[in-house]
Amino acid sequence: MGSVINLFGVASLGFTGITRSLIEQKVPEQTGRNIRLRGAQNSKVIHWDIITIGNLSRNRYWGESDERAIRSAICTCSVISGEDFHVIIDPSLDDEKAMGTELYRRTGLTPDKIDVVFITHQHGDHIAGLKHFMKARWLAGSDVASGLNNSASLPKQIESAEKSLLGTIEVIPTPGHTPDHQSLRFDFKGMSIIIAGDSVATKDFWDERRAYYNVKDLTESKRSMEKIDTIADIIVPGHDNYFFNLK
Repeated sequence: MGSVINLFGVASLGFTGITRSLIEQKVPEQTGRNIRLRGAQNSKVIHWDIITIGNLSRNRYWGESDERAIRSAICTCSVISGEDFHVIIDPSLDDEKAMGTELYRRTGLTPDKIDVVFITHQHGDHIAGLKHFMKARWLAGSDVASGLNNSASLPKQIESAEKSLLGTIEVIPTPGHTPDHQSLRFDFKGMSIIIAGDSVATKDFWDERRAYYNVKDLTESKRSMEKIDTIADIIVPGHDNYFFNLK
């Protein structure tokens, strides 16, 4: 992410200081390029946050082999907020106190303030903290919901989300990592943001359009990444910090 921000001359700003108008003003001034942002200005989303920045169990870009795990995997967990809703995606921490602490530290929210939990796919690191949000509705794509419900491993049922959440956040099929993988897309300050789950593992994997070692379908995975490339200004990968996808 740093190289993109440095290119635009806004390296010293945090995400909340980066607006559509700033990008549109700074990019032509610094590079002579015109950037076309893909999002709408009138979104009901008023804030979003990364709760945990994930990591992979093994990372070829750090010189590690795909053959064995080096560390425990943690997925990137995010919260999307509107005036009357809070959605958490892929709650990542199995320990209840740790999950609550990170949520409060990053958003000021407690688990009972979360209205919806969305799960991108069925892998265990993406549902590790689901049980800590019993007051929320649990949602996932229909096949993900069916698979998790049939496993009988959860304390309550996951509802099927077909095309959108709360009429504001789009549910986008992004198969490849798993056949039933779903991502989320929403608008914020004129930018189109994709919560990509494991359809994008990290920024390094994205740059090479490479799938993680446990991908189920390489062709579908690359197709999903190309789809994301056409609609995203910002990408939140499954095991890394968010990054810009400005052309």
